[in-house]
Amino acid sequence: MSGPIAKVLLDSPLSGIFVTLLAYRLALAAHKRCGGHPLANPVLLGVLLVLLWLWLSGSSYQQYMNGARFIQLLLGPATVALAVPLYGNLARLKRAAAPLLISIAAGGFVGMASAAGLGWWLGLERPLLVSLATRAVTTPIAMSLAGGLGGAPELAAMFVIVSGIVGAVLAPPLFKLLGWHDDMVLGVATGVSAHGIGTARVFHLSETAGAFAGLAMGLNGVFTAMLLPWLVGRFPLG
Repeated sequence: MSGPIAKVLLDSPLSGIFVTLLAYRLALAAHKRCGGHPLANPVLLGVLLVLLWLWLSGSSYQQYMNGARFIQLLLGPATVALAVPLYGNLARLKRAAAPLLISIAAGGFVGMASAAGLGWWLGLERPLLVSLATRAVTTPIAMSLAGGLGGAPELAAMFVIVSGIVGAVLAPPLFKLLGWHDDMVLGVATGVSAHGIGTARVFHLSETAGAFAGLAMGLNGVFTAMLLPWLVGRFPLG
């Protein structure tokens, strides 16, 4: 795509919004057509469609984000809104409060340590290690942490999306293979490891699992935001 008219279209914030919404709508249709198969995850398909658009149009990431950033701002309110289904499971939440907090804290720490440790073992540089350590929290928190700790927010967002898609695809079949049928356990495990994408996935399976996934995702985000800066300062990466 070239010429002054094409440049105006690519620079317009409306282009990023339109491309994002169209890609996601097409991805939802494909997901439905595939019978809800985990590999036909709407987020994965939507990302691939947006990448295809950027490649075919010659648009830069900055041009695309002129509009897409407005959609990104909705991630925060969407995360907070997950408290609504959790309220319906308040009695169960109170009974299991202590085990839940311990599980989420342990899962969050292992998620950070394993990602950063593997990257360190592979010889990755500090910005990559910091960005990789944020991969288990939701995108706004990951980008903010990465930017403030010397990482790359864009890479953090990519790591978050990839880990979310992998978790959303693998978690339900893995639980079925292991013979685990507790929706609360499924929700917590998915929320800690696969944040918003995994939460959206298990919501299709069970509202209870989705509610606890939202809780785990939120608490893991808070835990990571408090602990990761201390870990980076205590154990310099790279």
